[in-house]
Order: sequence, then C-alpha cells, then structure tokens
Amino acid sequence: MKQFHLIISLLMAGFLLQSCTVTNMLTEPDGKADNSVAALDSVFYDNPDYQYHIQVDDKVNISVWQQDELSIGSVYGIYNSNEVYGKWLLVDRNGNIEVPRLGTMKIEHMTVVALKDSLSARFEEWLVNPIVDVKIMNKEISVLGEVRNPQVVTLDTEQARLLDIIARANGFEFYADIKRIKVMRQVGQNVHVANINLKQGDAYLKRNIALYPGDVVIVPAKNSKRLDRQLSNIIPFTSVATAVAILFNAL
Repeated sequence: MKQFHLIISLLMAGFLLQSCTVTNMLTEPDGKADNSVAALDSVFYDNPDYQYHIQVDDKVNISVWQQDELSIGSVYGIYNSNEVYGKWLLVDRNGNIEVPRLGTMKIEHMTVVALKDSLSARFEEWLVNPIVDVKIMNKEISVLGEVRNPQVVTLDTEQARLLDIIARANGFEFYADIKRIKVMRQVGQNVHVANINLKQGDAYLKRNIALYPGDVVIVPAKNSKRLDRQLSNIIPFTSVATAVAILFNAL
C-alpha cells in the first residue's frame, strides 16, 4: 500500500508540472501581429535626408587638426578615441557642453554637420581654415530576444539596416520567430512599433528597414520554445515514474 501511495503522489506531481506554463515576454501568439509592408508606420520608411540630432547625455568628441589643446578625444591624435578609453564631452541636462576656449555651447537638437560648421566658424577667430571633426560616441541600437548575442550595437554611421544589426548580434537563435520581429522607435513622446516578417521573400528592401540610433530590435521566440520547456519538465518525471513502477513490480 505504501508503494501505491508513492506512485499516486508522483503522478499528481506530474500533472502539476504539466499545468505549469513558462512565461516568455518575447513570445506572441499567432494572429496578433500585422506583418504586411503596408502596415509599417511612416516613421519607418526610408528617409534619405535623415540626420541624427544631438540629445542630452550624448558623448561628443571634438577634433581640430593639429590643435590638441582645442580637441577633446581627437581622432587625429595618437591616443585612443573610443567611448570606453577616450575623452569626450557629455551633453548636460540643459543641452550644453563646455568647449575649450569657446566656453559653453548649447548643442542639443543640432545635427553633427551643423555643430561642425558652428565650431569651424568660431575657431576661425584664432585659426585659418580650421579642420574640425565631430563624433557622437554613443549612437546605439539595442538587440534583444532570440539572437545569439543580445547586445547594444554602437553605430559609426548615421543609420544601419535591420539585417546588418542582426548580423552584428551573430544571427538568429534556433527558436527565433522571424515572422514577428519588432522594431521600436521613439519619436518625441510617442513610441512606434514596426512588425517585420522576414519569412516572406517579397518586398525585401522594405522589410530590411533602416534603423536609427535609439531603436530597439526584439526577436521573439516561437511558441514551440514554451512547449519544449514544458516537455523538458515532464520527461524527467516520466523517467522517475517508470523507475518507480519497475521497482514496485519487483517487490
């Protein structure tokens, strides 16, 4: 009788395991995403005139050719100029930076080209035809979900293509649902979401959309990932139950 009660207890535990569900925030049930190209919000259409606008908390390098005392993290110098080891100016909460010799400059919302032109004009007070370069160190795109290396990708360009960013994350994982890739983009106070179906071969160029700094790419998991996890919980139980049954028969 004791052995019988033991088997009943194990069976009840198995049913409880089957009733448990694995919550995956990056999994979306079928039918909830509109994956048509026509459904893409206009903010995700290609914009050949796009230029990045400087924001609060951006890290800015200023390079002036042969003028190290006027430069901050110069790309012309012999020292490292990347974000981790180099020097940069942080755009403060008021949108300002402190530039050597020029003092406080408000640069929030300016494009890189506009800032370069403004600096060149100001430096002409001391220099003849100054060569000025500006670099934003933290132009980044976040890649989350079913990719081999989820990460924050730093851009050296104004924009990048969706598949280029996926490649930077070492490609898709086995359970990646490439029919429901999401791209999130903030414009002002609004967040826009594009649902991209890379499974369809038509309109490839429209689906391989241009990504801008600040975008977030989410690659959800297929529903089968949740099922496989549930099965991985059930299979060990069935093995134990089988072993107990054999032991019970042997007694």
